[in-house]
Amino acid sequence: MLRGSSGLYNYVVLDHDQSFPATKLSQIRVAYKLPDKFNYMVISDDIQKFMPMEQDYKNGQPLAYREAIMWTNSSDPTSKTAVEDKYQYSQDMKDQQVHGWISSGEFPVGFWLIKASTEFYSAGPFKQELTSHMGPISLIDFFSGHYAGQNFLLSVQDGERWQKVIGPYFVYLNKASTLNDPFAQLWSDAKQQLQKEIEKWPYEFPSSDIYAKANQRGSVGGQLLIRDRYLSNELIPASSAWVGLAAPGEEGSWQTETKGYQFWTKADNDGNFIIKGVHEGEYSLFAWVPGFLGEYKHNSNILVHPGEQINLNEVVYEPPRNGPTLWEIGIPDRTAAEFFVPDPSPEYINPALLSNEKNKYRQYGLWDRYIDLYPDNDLVYTVGVSNYTKDWFFAHVQRRTENKDLQPATWQIQFPLNNVNPYGSYTLRISLASASAAQLRVRFNVDPTSRPHFTTRKMGLDNAIARHGIHGLYWQLSFDVSGTLLQNGMNTLYLTQSIASSPFCGVMYDYLRLEGPSS
Repeated sequence: MLRGSSGLYNYVVLDHDQSFPATKLSQIRVAYKLPDKFNYMVISDDIQKFMPMEQDYKNGQPLAYREAIMWTNSSDPTSKTAVEDKYQYSQDMKDQQVHGWISSGEFPVGFWLIKASTEFYSAGPFKQELTSHMGPISLIDFFSGHYAGQNFLLSVQDGERWQKVIGPYFVYLNKASTLNDPFAQLWSDAKQQLQKEIEKWPYEFPSSDIYAKANQRGSVGGQLLIRDRYLSNELIPASSAWVGLAAPGEEGSWQTETKGYQFWTKADNDGNFIIKGVHEGEYSLFAWVPGFLGEYKHNSNILVHPGEQINLNEVVYEPPRNGPTLWEIGIPDRTAAEFFVPDPSPEYINPALLSNEKNKYRQYGLWDRYIDLYPDNDLVYTVGVSNYTKDWFFAHVQRRTENKDLQPATWQIQFPLNNVNPYGSYTLRISLASASAAQLRVRFNVDPTSRPHFTTRKMGLDNAIARHGIHGLYWQLSFDVSGTLLQNGMNTLYLTQSIASSPFCGVMYDYLRLEGPSS
């Protein structure tokens, strides 16, 4: 606690001594159970609501899993029945900087959890975690398998020396000074306090020897450029690229890395970036660029020393590509947000998610809307005719039969080709925004029940379909397609998600592309 500060700072020191045995952790979080008078929850500018009481939740009707219920607000007789599910309020860590609750009464009070940095979270700034939910409860999940899978663990070996500071984060309290829209007043003040905390980061007050103060940190900067000879003869600035430092590892390893610190920033329109406040240590440099497939990893590790300002100058990323684009579906941005997200069934609406169209994916039961939209036949997408914002369902899920059995769904992509080279090698690239106990089978121009040309292994456990995510963990798939599988005129690509053991098995596509032979 600091003099003159309306709140308190919290941080956790994790210390595994060399004398300690091996251990595994599946979750590290802090939960605050507030008095019932805190009944207005604020997650963001566009997700705010009066929440049900705990008794309403207990009296509610359970839905497909225990966290989701249908409830009626007993304290408001005019309230309509609605769905409540804590996963509807999850956020990426990069967006989860401040959230909290506001109390009822003559002079409302705000309770806020403020995080000035994401460096101490596991798996980077795109990892999704819970925020607040009915209780009233506010959470900070530093590490868990949410949107990653039950195998997402923090493991420390026998005799391994490991230390980490989680936090500090700020528990901030404020009080309305007037009765003129007090909720908006308290939320605005909380956001202003967040900016003040960001300006003070890294804090100077923590007494832990392993917490790195400002003079114990360095920075890494440069300019990220893209080389894609099929798009331009010139290097392309990596506008709005996400660039980060994480523990040394393979391409993409940062999204399952659980023990170290991660430092990320967003490049400007010219691809310039500077990552500030980096702890002393050895890192891999990773990056990905909205609009470009794949991910960059620097060819050598980077050593950061206190006070050092490392300039990498120009860094060039060559996205995966073997030939010219023949067709593409979606935008390579690691989410399924650009695809068609249906309206929820009227009985399952959460009104708090209606104010912004971008939150529609958070509504309950969207996996069952597929069969409502495609009652007789599975999805068929025709290149050059269909529009992926309207004609490509956001999640490849199962079909339900009349007796409620689940069956694999086979989607079709129909596409015309001219001058097919039977001796050439074509490339089908599929990037996934999420995979949950899924397996894809790929066929070209054959009976969709015949032996597939390509089959993936069973992929993913991120459960993003059930937990109202628009992404989970990112996957890249590439298939070398012989020209003998293709034909002049109309072709059909069949995509079957073959595992139908649960309504939540499936994938969310990020982007699909067929490339011609190299030229």
